[in-house]
Amino acid sequence: MDQIDAKLIMLLQQNARVSLKELAKEVFLTTPAVSARIEKLEKEGIITGYSAKINPIKLGYHITAFVNLELQPTQKKIFYPFIEKIPNVIECNCVTGTYSMLMKVAFPSTIELETFIGRLQKFGKTQTQIVFSTPVQPRGLNIQQKN
Repeated sequence: MDQIDAKLIMLLQQNARVSLKELAKEVFLTTPAVSARIEKLEKEGIITGYSAKINPIKLGYHITAFVNLELQPTQKKIFYPFIEKIPNVIECNCVTGTYSMLMKVAFPSTIELETFIGRLQKFGKTQTQIVFSTPVQPRGLNIQQKN
């Protein structure tokens, strides 16, 4: 990966709908050359997909929270399929520390969040933090090409 690939990734993270023509103009290459580079980045698994950023509050999801779960390693086989089926789980990460799972979730209300936590507690102890605000919105990585 070179500086041009890094710039393409940065531009696509900012706006995945940007045209190939605009990308080509930004990196001083032809449109087919940019297309080939993006295809290569996709095949290498560096670019794994494209998505739209949404405002959950406008869709009625007023509660965002982080939920920690103390999960025993032997429960992962049952837990992973369970958690994958819950659309309110935005992220689920296996982490270090007392709690082995950290989930980011979004729900319309605290009542639904409480119901979800009740379902989680069959796997182990939980700890929940409700988000008041997000001063730094989710963003892409700042890719710096090393020389």
